[in-house]
Parts: sequence; C-alpha cells; structure tokens
Amino acid sequence: MTQRLAPVHEPQAPAMSPAELARMYGLSVSGARPGLLTYTRLLWGRRHFINEFAKARTAAQYTQARLGQLWQVMTPLLNAAVYYLIFGILIGTHRGIDNFIAFLVTGVFIFTFTQSSVLSGVKSISGNLGLIRALHFPRASMPIAFTLMQLQQLMMSMFVLLAIVLMTGEVPDASWLLMFPALLCQWVFNTGLALIVARLGSKMTDLSQLMPFMLRTWMYMSGVMYSITKLTTTAPHILRILLDVNPAAVYIDLMRFALIDSVTAAQMPAHVWPMAVVWALVVGVGGYVYFWKAEESYGRG
Repeated sequence: MTQRLAPVHEPQAPAMSPAELARMYGLSVSGARPGLLTYTRLLWGRRHFINEFAKARTAAQYTQARLGQLWQVMTPLLNAAVYYLIFGILIGTHRGIDNFIAFLVTGVFIFTFTQSSVLSGVKSISGNLGLIRALHFPRASMPIAFTLMQLQQLMMSMFVLLAIVLMTGEVPDASWLLMFPALLCQWVFNTGLALIVARLGSKMTDLSQLMPFMLRTWMYMSGVMYSITKLTTTAPHILRILLDVNPAAVYIDLMRFALIDSVTAAQMPAHVWPMAVVWALVVGVGGYVYFWKAEESYGRG
C-alpha cells in the first residue's frame, strides 16, 4: 500500500496594489496636477492660445448689440455720469477737489478694470466646463485669458479717459508715464484675484450672484467718488489706514497722481508705490499657487 504525499504549497508573493502596478508599468494618473514649475512651463506654452482666446471673447462680447464694442467705453462713461449726478452734485463730494470730473472718471475706469476682472474670473471655470472637459490644458489659462481680455478693453478705453483728462485742462507731462507701471501692477493683482475667485466659483456656483454686491461695497470703500484723505480727516486713525491700504484705492490713487496735476504726492498715502508692488506680488503669486493646488479638480462633477 503506497503512502500518498501531501502537496507542497510554495509561498505566494503578496498581491500588488493598483498603485504599485501602475508604477511598475510606468502609468500615471490621468489629469494629475504637475509640479508648479512644470505647470508654469505648460502655461507659458499656451500663451498664444490665451491671447487669441482673449481676443475672440472680446470681439464676440458685444456682437448682439447695435453699438458693438463701443459699449466697452460707454459703460464706464455712463457710470461716471450717474456718479457725478448723485455724488458730485446732489451729495457734494466734489467740494475741495480740483478737476473733479477727471478725478471721478479716472476712479471709475480704474475700478471697473478690477471689477470686470473679478466678475469674469469667477465664472471662467464654471462657465466653460465644455471646453475644460473636452481639452487638456492648464486650467489657469481661462482666468488669465479673461483678465487679459479686460486689460485689452481697458487699453481701448484709455484713449477716451485721456481725452477727457485733456478736455478738463490737464497738460501731458512726464508723470503720465507712471500710468504704465501702475497698470502693470494692477493687472498682476487682478489676475491673482481672478484666479482666487475662479477656484472658489468652480465649487460655489452661487458666488457669481453674490459677487456684484461685494464689489459694489468695495467700490464705495475705495474712494472712487470722493477723496479718502478729505473725507476721513476726523475719522479714527485705524480706519484711515485700512482705507489707504485698500488695493483698489492704491491703484486709483496712482493713476490720479499720474494724470491729474492737482493730485500731489502730499495727498497720497505713505509708501503707496511699495504697497502697489506688494499687493501685486502677494495676490498675484498667492492666487496663482492657490489655483494650481486644485488643478486636478476643475471640470469634474
């Protein structure tokens, strides 16, 4: 009678996890967020797309209106006319301000640049989900393109602003060149702010409905229709500091200083140029990093 031997079981290798299998065969997560430097290089590679997208959206924005792109200029002008009637004439905020018309129009045009950048940025992801889901590209391209579109519109509006400033008696001089670094700082600031609200708006769809009220409050705190220095002479010191460091007020002050002779350095907040640069760098770089951290979540349900 033969004795049957028990089968010998060889030890089995532990099962590999899906992540380990993916690494073994060189697979990577689809839509994974690249490193910040790689992401920046990819974004720079899409610079022509960003520019052409901004141009196309600018051309298409007013195609249904009879006056077309003239509304880019007429909208802030009409706002300035309304503010002049209400604040300048009825409330009397023009008292003590030389060349109030140039003062007011400059404030309206410069704040409108920031306002429009934020309003377009908050819907730049949630309003373009079809494009985002169909194509693979750095998602920061969208809010940057919309902010670039607002800058292009402002450049067209600047001819009207300069014409109004000239008609009110201002004479061009070397200080007018200061508007270029001021606008550059503001554009960087606006871009960072648009990136921040774009990420928030991609998850909080009601933010686009709330944003106009927040921006209107910000406008009233930014000295668009009045002089912060003259209105806060008897206000608490902390309130004057908060109003002076308000970034919208900083960029408005710099543009008024560049274009209006009666706005002198003595009327400007201390260290206004460093504040303009710091706001641009902190919000611009910080907004870019904040947006990049959620890159893989944009366009997903």
